[in-house]
Amino acid sequence: MSDIFDQSAAVFARIDGPFGRIVLNRPDKKNAMSQAMWHRVASAVQALDAAADVRVIILCSSTLGSFSAGADISELETIASDPERREANRRAIRDAQRGLARAKKPTIAQISGPCVGGGCGLAIHCDFRFADGDARFGITPAKIGIIYPLNDTKQLMDLVGVSNAKSMLFTGRLIDALEAKSIGLIDRLVSADQLVAEVEVFARELSAVSQYSLNGIKQTMQRILDGQVDDDPASENMFVTAHESVDAKEGVKAFLEKRQAKFTWSQGDSD
Repeated sequence: MSDIFDQSAAVFARIDGPFGRIVLNRPDKKNAMSQAMWHRVASAVQALDAAADVRVIILCSSTLGSFSAGADISELETIASDPERREANRRAIRDAQRGLARAKKPTIAQISGPCVGGGCGLAIHCDFRFADGDARFGITPAKIGIIYPLNDTKQLMDLVGVSNAKSMLFTGRLIDALEAKSIGLIDRLVSADQLVAEVEVFARELSAVSQYSLNGIKQTMQRILDGQVDDDPASENMFVTAHESVDAKEGVKAFLEKRQAKFTWSQGDSD
């Protein structure tokens, strides 16, 4: 994992203060995702999730105007002819996407230009998606005769609803940023010259709140997304013990003293 910060690689991680960035860096191929790149995304998520100073993970491209054109089609013929390679590729994609979806820290996809196929698969597994007006979205298995995994399909359905997911998947069509915003595929649509700044403003908002609270809320929401509908002993314990946390004590004290709270809990602390 030590080379994941190598900024000459096709995928690398970078830490900018409280922000950890996962950078897709294959501009000559419009960031088409090779199997090796899927592995590096998973490793980058792990590295940034473990970094004590990082509070928000941002998935972006090294070049504006090209988020990701999808899977590297040039690999598909080789992958199709080798059962072991097919399974390894499936696991690599799943590990990258599952890593983003279940990261302990909030994740934001910063999208400019094409966000298609596997690129869209990465984006929909982030907590939030910010895009500019040049963004285009599509999930296109029907155009090349393959079938997407259940997890990817469910993630899309959860975001845009059954009918919109069917429309995208059955036709393989590309949609523009306005339509993507209208169906809930993206959270915020901004101008190209404001995309980076808008992502950072929102990321700073996330960085300013209690990371203890945010971590617990993410865990609770993931339980709900996984199908849990009522409390169990583990979720009950999260609620009860939260009152004893260092951030809760500071938050209550700051409220009573009418001042801004100074939260100190970070990932890896015991409470």
